[in-house]
Amino acid sequence: MPGTRATYDSATYDRDGEHGLSFQQPVPRRLVHRAAVAEVLLTDSVRLGERRFLVAAQWPRDHALHNPDAAGRTDPLLFAETIRQMFVYLPHTYFGVPLTHRFIGDRLSFDFEDAAPLKVGAAPLDVVLEAEWTWEGNRPPNRFGMRLDVVLTIDGQVYGRGRISGIAVDDRRYSLLRRRDAGTRRTEGDPMERTPVAPAAVGRLRGKDCVLERGVRDGSWWLRVDTDHAIFFDHPSDHVPLMVAMEGARQLGHLLVREGDAGAPLSLVSAQVECLAFGELDEPTRLVVEEADEPTGDPSLRRLRIGAYQNGHSFVTITTLWSRPAAPRLAYIPAQGARA
Repeated sequence: MPGTRATYDSATYDRDGEHGLSFQQPVPRRLVHRAAVAEVLLTDSVRLGERRFLVAAQWPRDHALHNPDAAGRTDPLLFAETIRQMFVYLPHTYFGVPLTHRFIGDRLSFDFEDAAPLKVGAAPLDVVLEAEWTWEGNRPPNRFGMRLDVVLTIDGQVYGRGRISGIAVDDRRYSLLRRRDAGTRRTEGDPMERTPVAPAAVGRLRGKDCVLERGVRDGSWWLRVDTDHAIFFDHPSDHVPLMVAMEGARQLGHLLVREGDAGAPLSLVSAQVECLAFGELDEPTRLVVEEADEPTGDPSLRRLRIGAYQNGHSFVTITTLWSRPAAPRLAYIPAQGARA
């Protein structure tokens, strides 16, 4: 698969060799804020400079949630989850951010340079991520502000880029932020009768992994939040996790770009997330398509901007780009704004 050559400080990385990167076992789960070892994607890292790192990760051939699509393409949200794990792993490992701090993301984006997700092969996919760390609005030790820029490589070839930014705060500041955010909401109840969408229609194998519901009376779209889901809620959370909101946008996009499309299926190749507030677990979340267009005038490239609303207020906006494998490449555009 074609790609751009990656550039490192030294000639190249060597598994268990020159840079000492290993894919033998996952990093400690506490360092990526995961409860289940099986959900840890990162395996190793090495520091190249004050702000530059190489991080090793392994993507599974199959996964209970992140299963490959019908064409054998890797679930692109594995890239998003890898970026999220790096965002908490690097500051814990290299910058002394306490394990007790809470991470609050405000922006996340990823883009596959080849305009198509990678294909699943005969073995798990070993990936190396070039990472550059930047402090933004940093006020340690109680509040850390940071941004992470990532380049996805396989065997020295670049296949994608990503970015995430946000803050890490102590429990006191987190509680203040949560109370301030929740205080702006007004509960209106949930009179809407909804029905789940079939998992096959949104690219999932199991009904429990379908987070999309349809309003029975008006055809509106809603996010189903199941706090008992073993992967979405790998550990308890007091708000709607970023990956649940992203999955809702992915599933709605998957459904919409395939309606009436007789050609080769479109695949998710880019996403940009902007988080405006916390999503509350006890409030119904409506998914609204705010923009749907064809950026090049060609139906082989579709862009959707989806907002997640509670009580009439958007708490996250997710812009996705969908493409056929033969579509032209687009330049990477960083996200404008994610709760980790």
